[in-house]
Amino acid sequence: MKKPSKTLPAIAYTIVGHDLAAHLFHVSVTVAAPAEGGQIFALPAWIPGSYMIREFSRNIVRIRAESKGEPVELTKLDKHSWQAAPLADRSAALTVHYEVYAWDLSVRAAHLDQNHGFFNGTSTFLRVLGQEELPHVVDIQRPADEAAAGWRVATSLPELKAKRYGYGTYIASSYDELIDHPVEQGDFALATFKAHGIPHDIVITGRVPNLDLARLSADLKKICETQIAFFEPKTKKAPMDRYVFMTMAVGDGYGGLEHRASTALICNRGDLPTTAARGKDISDGYLQYLGLCSHEYFHTWNVKRIKPAAFAPYNLQVENYSPLLWLFEGFTSYYDDLMLVRAGIIGEPAYFKLLGKTVGSVLRGSGRTKQSVADSSFDAWGKYYRQDENAPNAIVSYYTKGSLIGLALDLSIRAKTGGEKSLDDVMRALWQRYGRDFYTGGGRGVTPAEAEVLFDEISGGRFKPFFDKYIRGTEDLPLAKLLAPFGLKYNDERKSSKPSFDANLGKDGNDCKLSAVHENGAAQQAGLSAGDILIAVDGLRVTATNLDTLLSRYAVGETVEVYAFRRDELMRFDLTLQGDRAPGITLTVEAAGKKSAGPLRPSASR
Repeated sequence: MKKPSKTLPAIAYTIVGHDLAAHLFHVSVTVAAPAEGGQIFALPAWIPGSYMIREFSRNIVRIRAESKGEPVELTKLDKHSWQAAPLADRSAALTVHYEVYAWDLSVRAAHLDQNHGFFNGTSTFLRVLGQEELPHVVDIQRPADEAAAGWRVATSLPELKAKRYGYGTYIASSYDELIDHPVEQGDFALATFKAHGIPHDIVITGRVPNLDLARLSADLKKICETQIAFFEPKTKKAPMDRYVFMTMAVGDGYGGLEHRASTALICNRGDLPTTAARGKDISDGYLQYLGLCSHEYFHTWNVKRIKPAAFAPYNLQVENYSPLLWLFEGFTSYYDDLMLVRAGIIGEPAYFKLLGKTVGSVLRGSGRTKQSVADSSFDAWGKYYRQDENAPNAIVSYYTKGSLIGLALDLSIRAKTGGEKSLDDVMRALWQRYGRDFYTGGGRGVTPAEAEVLFDEISGGRFKPFFDKYIRGTEDLPLAKLLAPFGLKYNDERKSSKPSFDANLGKDGNDCKLSAVHENGAAQQAGLSAGDILIAVDGLRVTATNLDTLLSRYAVGETVEVYAFRRDELMRFDLTLQGDRAPGITLTVEAAGKKSAGPLRPSASR
């Protein structure tokens, strides 16, 4: 990374947590050559990877501008933009100072207290319109509070005048790069491993007694090396010089957000491995965490460099619509667990169990019969990221059904080519044509038409009927038929399922609350609605945890008397129990041989 030249002065930021108890970052941005007609500044309205308008500017508490020590008038143009008055001295620099309220404990925005500080650039760094392609430097300063005396800094931003993990100045080649490297500050646990020669840091913030960093490092090394070799089987060259896994461990939380050389994660502290569990089987929580890491790491290639054309470049002030999220999120969801198998983290039975759960979750919602994954992708901004109690009946997830589409396409390509080609080859072709040189050679995003024709090219077949039925259409995927040639039996257990209300359950203190009722399900047919709090079934009290136990004494088809509160009114319902719509689909290996469990193995062309 080159330092900014004297003829091309950088956009310069400072950021410091100046009031930890009040959760306030103080930020300043200095522009050496502001626009003559009055420099405009704007804060992004959303963050790439999370497709919802979040209005980060609402967290700016105070803002002012000055030049040469004198105040400069700052006019607000809209909800996230400001314009400074033209400067009389055209050679003078302009500085804007502002405070950002940071109390969003998530991977999407910023959070600051006496335990740590975290921020994404989209929620903290004003964009200098017209100068986004200049180098951007940021001076990350240590908070004055005694609580921060032992803090370190974790980020994948290149250091300019800072030691790694230390406070000081970091640099980015552009605004787009600046906001793609989140920053964690705190007294965190740290480990480093190399994957095909590239250093990878593991940063864990939050109290995790007996954290087994050695096991975590070994497992993530396997996953990362498997994915690097997947995209670059000959050179095993990673697309970054360094990578950082940043995790906030909390009592209850889950999520991740991808970046070009790092990922921000949040998880239950109980999901992380402990030295006390060393030598024992992998727990469900730890498996879920490794799957999350695998998912976000796969995004290093698929969406951070292989991009939909609508995201190249991003317009961070408004929605960016694309019908391809089923490929970018769905295929990433397909490969996240698959990479755990190929890396040797889990075996085939564990993988088939995870796959069966995914199938069951897709089949459970009737929204899959109304919305295609192409439409779900396009409508992510208004529907998927703004789900309400009717979501299972109205929408389909481009994550889960998209992952099954990945499986179906993988099996189809393998079957058409006798195992010589697979979805692996499609992903590598996307990487070679659209991703490998995206940041270094002026790359561009892929269009829906270009993505579709690639399947025909790789397989030698014709996939338009598949796209019409299952991607642009709403038909269920013929998984049983597709799996059979590979020695896998698809077992649909819904016909012999346990009695159910056919509703999603939540908790309201110790009470059982209906969070969603499924279309034509037992609860809906009885007249129950989302938000109702269950009180009793046949005279026995319902709690937040005992409904399944109560219903286990009944058979499908029996009618029970249900009492529930709707708001503050007690209501009575007669409910005929139905079988659980999709308690689980199981996949079992029926035959050994070359084709058995096809997608678990790379295609022959690799």
